[in-house]
Amino acid sequence: MAKVIRETQDLTYLNWSHVRNSSGTAGTYLKSSSIIGGHKKYYKLSNFDLEKGIVGHECINEIIVDRLLDILGVEHLEYELINADIEIDGNIYNTYLCASYDFKERGESKSSLDDFYRLNAQPGESHYDFCIRMGWREYIENMLVIDYLILNRDRHGANIEVLRNARAHTVRVAPLFDHGLSLLCSCSSDDDVKKFDIMGDKQCNNFIGSRSTFENLSLLSAKGKTLKGILEAKHKEEIFKDLEGVLSDFFIDTIWDMIYGRYKVYENL
Repeated sequence: MAKVIRETQDLTYLNWSHVRNSSGTAGTYLKSSSIIGGHKKYYKLSNFDLEKGIVGHECINEIIVDRLLDILGVEHLEYELINADIEIDGNIYNTYLCASYDFKERGESKSSLDDFYRLNAQPGESHYDFCIRMGWREYIENMLVIDYLILNRDRHGANIEVLRNARAHTVRVAPLFDHGLSLLCSCSSDDDVKKFDIMGDKQCNNFIGSRSTFENLSLLSAKGKTLKGILEAKHKEEIFKDLEGVLSDFFIDTIWDMIYGRYKVYENL
């Protein structure tokens, strides 16, 4: 299970770089890295505002989705959520951030799926058909289901990566990662949550299929359900363990209702 470190850690030594959100949503997302025990560790913050500080909760979404994917048996990048003091432009902020280790194996290089597609696709081949030809059907179908369950707004072509080992002549898709812009990411208060349609079919930035995560479920093969695991009501406690007080109870209950309600739609396809 993804770890939550609630005791404040001193991470003021980290240097943060500004990365504009590629989906067009307003906000700045800051990233950093360090070397720990010879391994590179990556850190990222939720939405940062120069005047208000860290105002988003995208990092918490990463932990929620991490645990959901564990239950559903989907390979993914593993995160931990850390309560930390950080320094940005001379100002100290206390926030929850998420951290992960590099998923590349020795000898592998990475490229975005959109770049890999441009270099290797056949004339007129769709993004979806290209992935199927590459032997990635299970991966893509799992991804489409997960993106529907969490209403992922940002599955653009750089948020799917291809890992290549030139010496071993291997090509694989990286574990699923970057799920911050999902769930109730657009809500900053309980009042915002009350207005949010948790079953709504919103326009999303999808590299595969259409801009509708619901419509993309029609791409699933006729063999049956793609997910290995089964989501049950008992899993709510596991998914939100140690997040009490990090998110309001209303946020937690609504996020669960969203995930479980959308899962029931998928289950009844």
